[in-house]
Parts: sequence; C-alpha cells; structure tokens
Amino acid sequence: MKRSLSIIIPAYNEEKRLPASLVKVQEYLAGSKWEFSEIIVVDDGSRDRTAQVARDAGVKVLQNPGNRGKGYSVKHGMLAATGEWSLLTDADLSSPIGEVEKLWDAAERSGAEVAIGSRAVDRSLVGVHQSFAREMSGRIFNAAMRVVTGLPFKDTQCGFKLFESAAAQQVFRRQQLDGFGFDVEVLFIARRLGYASIEVPVRWDNVEGTKVSLWLGVTAFLDPLKVRRNALQGKYR
Repeated sequence: MKRSLSIIIPAYNEEKRLPASLVKVQEYLAGSKWEFSEIIVVDDGSRDRTAQVARDAGVKVLQNPGNRGKGYSVKHGMLAATGEWSLLTDADLSSPIGEVEKLWDAAERSGAEVAIGSRAVDRSLVGVHQSFAREMSGRIFNAAMRVVTGLPFKDTQCGFKLFESAAAQQVFRRQQLDGFGFDVEVLFIARRLGYASIEVPVRWDNVEGTKVSLWLGVTAFLDPLKVRRNALQGKYR
C-alpha cells in the first residue's frame, strides 16, 4: 500500500478550536512517514472566521454553498481528496491525529479498504467521557442501527474514519444523507459494494462544544431507516 494521505476536517463555526488543531495535524505530518499529505478543511457555511483561519494556516479550504450539514461536508472533502488514503477527523481532534497509524496498520494487515475508529471496542481508551445521557443514547442508537441495517459495528458515530480513496470515490458519490446519519450510510454503501471494513479501537476524549443538539441526536434515530429505504429504492447501485 502506498502511504499518501488526505485529511478531511469538516468545520462549522470552528474559528476558536481550529487553529490549535491544525497545528497539531501539521506537526504530526511533519514527523510522519507519509510520502504525500494534504489537509482539507471544509467550511460548512460558518458565520465566523473559520475559512480564514484555515487559509492562514496554509491548508486547502473548500466552502459549501451554505450550511448543508456534516455529511455534505465530508462528501465534499472526500470527493476532492488526492491521496491514496483519506481520513475523516473532527475539528476538535477528539481522537489524537496520530491514531491514524492504528487505522492504517489495521487496514494493511487485513486488506480492508475502510478502517473506522471506535470508542466501543475498548472503552478503556476513552479518557474523557460524554455525559451519561449521551453515552446511553449512543449505545441505544448503535443497537438499533445494527438491527435495521445489518451492520456489525459497535460504534459508527466516532468521527475518525479512514478510506482507501478509490473506494471512497465509489462510496461517497452514492451518499444521499447530508446530516449526521451519513456515517451509517457510507458504511452501509461500502458493504453493499463489497469493500471490507474493520473497526479499530482508538483513543478518544470528549471535547466540550459539540455541534450536535439534543434534537439532532433524536432525529438521527430515523437515519438507519432512511438508509434502508434508499437501498430498497436502488439509490446505492
């Protein structure tokens, strides 16, 4: 496998947190063995200086036509990536950027085209937990998701995922959901297309300032049903 990497960071009103995160990513890349790397910040219609602070850091910036959602942002970045591998990571770096090595090593050993970071495989790696209510809703969501979609994963919602880029092109151009349910959808599509996916335990710390409201969390429970509907309608062919 070639070691070239695109890092996609969806960002909405991240003017304050993004600069420090970009420094950490750039420091990691400077000391890593990736032959080629790029950082792509996708600005989702922010009302602050998110796009400008990203440009000031010298990274590539894509701008959505308004506030379209995290799923739209990730799709935008993935389809524009030029590395052999594409990493999705959240702007707050809840999973330290160096954990990408775990994902890549697992993909290399197994031959998988998709490696997803997981908080549920080894919960001892979670340093700072979410509130009890959020953790329980996450567990209930994943249990319901497995029943509805047939996916085997314990944690689809961790914002740390690595895709072989040729596979990502096929998966993300079929993506239909623009919101937070995209995680389930792209993993479902990958499986339908025959791409192997592996779940990898990663370090993770909750960072205050989440953009996921309680209402969005509740409506996310409908997304696996939307995925099944889209599949029955042939939208992932």
